[in-house]
Amino acid sequence: MKRLAQTVGFVLLLASVAVLPLVANGQQEEEVTEPVEIMGPFGGPDEAHFNSILQDFEEETGIEVEYQGDPDFNTQIMVRVEAGNPPDVAAIPQPGVMETLARRDALIPLPDELEERVDENYGEAWRDYGSYDGELYGMFHRVNTKSLVWYPQKEFDARGYEEPETWDEMIDLMDQMVEDGIKPWAIGMEAGGATGWLGTDWIEDIMLRTAGPEKYDDWITNDLPFDSPEVLEAFEYLEEIWLNEDYVLGGTDYIRGTGIGEPVRALFRDPSEAMLHRQGNFILNEVPDWALENIDEEIGFFVFPEIDPEHGRPVYGGGDQFVMMDDRPEVRELMDFLGTFDGARAWAETGTALFPHHDTDYDVYPNEVMRDLARTVVEGGDTFRFDASDMMPAEIGAGAFWEGMVDFVGGVPPETIVEEIQANWDDLD
Repeated sequence: MKRLAQTVGFVLLLASVAVLPLVANGQQEEEVTEPVEIMGPFGGPDEAHFNSILQDFEEETGIEVEYQGDPDFNTQIMVRVEAGNPPDVAAIPQPGVMETLARRDALIPLPDELEERVDENYGEAWRDYGSYDGELYGMFHRVNTKSLVWYPQKEFDARGYEEPETWDEMIDLMDQMVEDGIKPWAIGMEAGGATGWLGTDWIEDIMLRTAGPEKYDDWITNDLPFDSPEVLEAFEYLEEIWLNEDYVLGGTDYIRGTGIGEPVRALFRDPSEAMLHRQGNFILNEVPDWALENIDEEIGFFVFPEIDPEHGRPVYGGGDQFVMMDDRPEVRELMDFLGTFDGARAWAETGTALFPHHDTDYDVYPNEVMRDLARTVVEGGDTFRFDASDMMPAEIGAGAFWEGMVDFVGGVPPETIVEEIQANWDDLD
């Protein structure tokens, strides 16, 4: 009996020892699936929509994700990097911030499988904007396009107007509107300390169509000076519309003194006070509810017209790219998810954001307007350009350029404006 007890005890001891690796492996599994922390600029409704995407990921994978939204993201991400406490993943709204972090060795280049995901599911321009010094760091997600002209669909159609495809056709359309007794454009640029950015958007759209994407890129880096003939030509095209009081509701006083969100509402009054408004897809947040509720019948848009046939109708705007600041299996899995339309589906369903994935299911968007906008983004992905003023040094893009647009509306000659902006840029060197 004593020998039997010893044998049983030995067997139990072996069993207990055998269990130890299983426990250890279980603990290791828990470590592998530790929460992923994301930091980004999404707040308010955008944060709620993004969290719905993360919930889908958590349910699919069992990996917990914690999102921290910060309205002062560009500053706070640098603070956390300097403190040695970066998040696992960051959603960066400007390529310049990504490049700054990459220079500081704060980012991890996307591993091969994620680089392949970008190559197969994004246009070339999105890869370019996610790269720095030959390395791919960013995977784009929510994006916007600004190369859009909105109009009140029912009244536009009732008057027999047709969407213009070229600048000359647009001028003819505007002249017809004037003859019909209606102002073509509603434009307002007042935005507090940021007044002027709307004017930079117009110049950027025109530059893409007159100088072309390559010179547009050179302009961003000051390889094409601000006082070059190409930039001056863009101002001359803008002058043809903005400084002609027949073409603009309220003239230059209205442009200078009216808030960014107000002019689009002029299109949807009874009767319409103006017929056209150029702005990004986010302006839908300012459209009256009754029009949004019947968006396909009430709201029309077209891409800003071609000027030089050589350059066609490029699309420009902005977007948020995700970058890795830690490399773990669960981080890679989340990044791969965000690189597919499944990682955008819950947000796209709300009709409040656009996504550039090639595997987009357009039927997910809740109306034809958003479906058409999504096609514009996805199909224009090879020639898409980022907002130039966002890419320039802040002293120029968010300083001298904004101020120059205010001066332009105030009657300062374009030649003086471009020379002053270039002088500011020269002072940075």
